[in-house]
Amino acid sequence: MKSEQIKEITTKATEQLVAALNAGHSQALTGYLKAIGRFHRYSLHNVLLIASQKPNASYIAGFRTWNELGRFVRKGEKGIMILAPIVRRKADKEEEREETSRRVDGFLPACVFDVSQTDGKELPQIGTVEGDPRQYDVKLRSFASTQGIAVEHSEAIAPARGTSFGGRIALLPGQSAAEEFSTLSHDLAHELLHRGDRRATTNKRIRETEAEATAYVVSSSNLKRRADRPECRR
Repeated sequence: MKSEQIKEITTKATEQLVAALNAGHSQALTGYLKAIGRFHRYSLHNVLLIASQKPNASYIAGFRTWNELGRFVRKGEKGIMILAPIVRRKADKEEEREETSRRVDGFLPACVFDVSQTDGKELPQIGTVEGDPRQYDVKLRSFASTQGIAVEHSEAIAPARGTSFGGRIALLPGQSAAEEFSTLSHDLAHELLHRGDRRATTNKRIRETEAEATAYVVSSSNLKRRADRPECRR
């Protein structure tokens, strides 16, 4: 498949989404929002490409990556075409900051496959938290209250599991007790560490790393598992 064909697929998917919304069919938007949630590291164009070719895709990777994970694409499976960036290193003098050490010089068609198109070794659980927060959930919410931070539930933040608004945290309904505890820990870290002057002196990668590290430590200490072995996987 050539770049022109991929562009045509993307344009058609966008037009179909707009037409569905104009006709009042909001489920079309919901489907794309779910895809964005599953593939948040991909560009919007690639999310549209994935969703239009395989709406139920969950985890995608290239042929070689699946092999490295001990899985193999089944014979006869049709690949999902996306646009892969052509990344080149910048000159050494421009590599003072990590964010600017590489540049994108264009895009090429690339073929990926969903996990449902593969067989082989079981994959480790990805993006899940397990355990029982017990009374620590109440304690964490009480701590948030003492800091003047309101905690509420809202479906409007989907596909995000939690969002920090500055003095208020919204949590996505329907999470397990362990997932919600970890999400609240993550967003409390944002509230306490990344408001005011410090936000201007940090980048998004630093803030997310600090919030994830906080959630990991808090969850590992307080999520009760069988045989009292604390473990958190986010």
